Amino acid sequence: MIIELSVALVAVAFAVLVFFLIKTLKSAKDSLDKVSQTLQEVQKTIDELTYEVKTTVRHANDITADVQNKIQKIDPIMDSVKNLGDVLSELSLTVKEVSVTVIEKFRKSRELKDKAKAVSVDSAPLTPSEERTIQSYDAVYDKKGSGKLSAVLKGVDVAATLWKKYRH
Repeated sequence: MIIELSVALVAVAFAVLVFFLIKTLKSAKDSLDKVSQTLQEVQKTIDELTYEVKTTVRHANDITADVQNKIQKIDPIMDSVKNLGDVLSELSLTVKEVSVTVIEKFRKSRELKDKAKAVSVDSAPLTPSEERTIQSYDAVYDKKGSGKLSAVLKGVDVAATLWKKYRH
């Protein structure tokens, strides 16, 4: 009877085990079915996305080719603009140098004129005796014209006036 009970107990245990094993296998089958269905949906979505990505890549390639073509057409214009900029830069540098030279010449000319006025006989205040001397020379030599003698005498007068200003 122990054997019969043991066999019956083993049979019941085996039946319970088989029952739960069947239940677990059905649950696993359902899960695998759901995973399979999900994989099919993912595959379908990937196929659709692959088509979209390929289309987008083709459009991007077309746009890139178009942009490269347009850049090649614009390159000579950019080179011309660069060359024009170089020419304008050189021109402005030349104009600047010329203006500096002209200003310096004008400044030197003005300085020379100012120095000439400073030592000029006409602008210096004369004493009455100097004034009479100059008037007498003017009266005598202006009537005769522009001879060498009158030029020499005027030079002597200028030199004497300068010497006198230098001494004071």
